[in-house]
Amino acid sequence: MDQMDEKLLILLEGDARMSIATIASTIGISRATAKTRIDKLVERGIIERFTIVKGMETRNKAVKALVQIEVQGHMGDKVAADMLKIESVRALYSTNGRWDYIAEMEAHDLRDFDEVLRKIRLIDGISLTESNILLAKQ
Repeated sequence: MDQMDEKLLILLEGDARMSIATIASTIGISRATAKTRIDKLVERGIIERFTIVKGMETRNKAVKALVQIEVQGHMGDKVAADMLKIESVRALYSTNGRWDYIAEMEAHDLRDFDEVLRKIRLIDGISLTESNILLAKQ
């Protein structure tokens, strides 16, 4: 990978839908060169896929929360695998300190939030949870 490939990746990370013509003109190379280089990055596995990640505002989820999770013994891997199967869990982070994991979650409403939280608390290996509903984004 050279500097040209790095520039291509930076542009695509910013906007994976950017046209090849725009990429080429931005970097100062021909369209054919840009296409060839992108194809090679895909072939080599440097670019795994092109995707859309929806922003929080477009997901139509009214309740957003952080859930701190304490795990019993050595059950962390199992708990993490079970947590990631729950659709409302958007991200799961291992942490240091009091909690073993912190999950970002979204729910349609408080009833949905309560149901998801109940599912989380029933996961074998979770000994304690604490949740914080996110109120206003500053």
